[in-house]
Amino acid sequence: MNHTSSYYAATANAKAVFPQLSTDIAADVVIVGGGFTGVATALELAERGLSVVLCEANKIGWGATGRNGGQITGSLSGDKAMEREFRRTIGDKAADFVWNLRWRGHDIIRKRIEKYKIDCDLRFGQMQTALTKGQLADLEDIYVTGCQRGMSEDLEMIPEAGMPDYLETDLYIGGLLNRKNMHVHSLNFCLGQAEAVVSLGGKVFENSEVINIEHGPNPVVRTKNGSVRADKVMLAGNAYHLLEQKKLRGKLFPASLANMATAPLSKEDAAAINPHNLAVYDGRFVLDYYRLTADNRVMFGGGTNYSGRDSHDVARELRPALERTFPRLKDIEIDYSWSGMDGIILNRIPQVGRIGSNVFYVQGYSGHGIALSHILAELTAQCICGEPDDFIVFENCKHWNLPVGRTIGSMMIAVGMAYYKLRDKLEV
Repeated sequence: MNHTSSYYAATANAKAVFPQLSTDIAADVVIVGGGFTGVATALELAERGLSVVLCEANKIGWGATGRNGGQITGSLSGDKAMEREFRRTIGDKAADFVWNLRWRGHDIIRKRIEKYKIDCDLRFGQMQTALTKGQLADLEDIYVTGCQRGMSEDLEMIPEAGMPDYLETDLYIGGLLNRKNMHVHSLNFCLGQAEAVVSLGGKVFENSEVINIEHGPNPVVRTKNGSVRADKVMLAGNAYHLLEQKKLRGKLFPASLANMATAPLSKEDAAAINPHNLAVYDGRFVLDYYRLTADNRVMFGGGTNYSGRDSHDVARELRPALERTFPRLKDIEIDYSWSGMDGIILNRIPQVGRIGSNVFYVQGYSGHGIALSHILAELTAQCICGEPDDFIVFENCKHWNLPVGRTIGSMMIAVGMAYYKLRDKLEV
């Protein structure tokens, strides 16, 4: 199956097509899923000298990896729950572990792009904005904590009077500028890493949906036309697979994330609305997020649909928020619009674990997947290679399960999210 009709797919770098698995092979590790989690883990393992096979049901980066907003930030929606759960394993070190976790992915991503010379429009600079006094107070707390932890050169509080220097909108009463955060062409970044896997001897297969896993000392992953026997298996399909539901049912629920890209702006208009080329998201629980692309389009996302169903008309749903943010762009053409499924976890802590001793799984980023996927890829590779300590920190977390199917579970989450949307509207 081809990529969805997104800006990312339309502007993807010319790449070699990865073949379909059509025979029976063997490897040290087989990975199921060709998004950021799977591809990054494959690259981590290949760099460590293991033989790796990756099987993707559709195209590399087909799911949320090739449909997101492209923002790489240090935000963790489940940070408080993480710290509480991590204390079960590492005690008083939990607070430092969570803080360092915020930025661990940034270093992995930046170094990887440099090492493999991946052309993916990497840019630095992001702002979280406040629409209310409560949101502004939250940003001020983050700023103070960041400065206390040595990030004073990366962070700057922007008062309401200074906001016009950064964004041509009257929506916000302030913002937190973060020069360490980044934005990127997500699909090209993933494709570049997949090519790096192949350059190191790994095998990457597209259009190779895994239909069954045969457990045992050397598990076998089977597709329609082939199989892979391996020492270890990793499940990295996030919201796009239903494998191993006896273990994983009720843990993750899909949410539809909507995104669109306008027609290219003139240099004058782009410089007027976002002169510093920042990625931006606001301080609401159900937020809007946007940035400029390399060819001066506005990529604008939001309106998360927690029912688990795709939006019917993304451009129609998002246009009012775009035009409310930037009145200059009223009636601008929308060239691309798309949606994709993210994996939502009830306590917002990514779920990491093992089925038996040799089948690993990583899933559920709750809207913060680019950095977290690369962090957990590193942790999983370390565990597979005999360094399990950081992996176990996540593995020991307690999670809430809904003993229902995805459809009913998504509906229950949607009801809960309606409360937060109402709270956002009423907050002053």
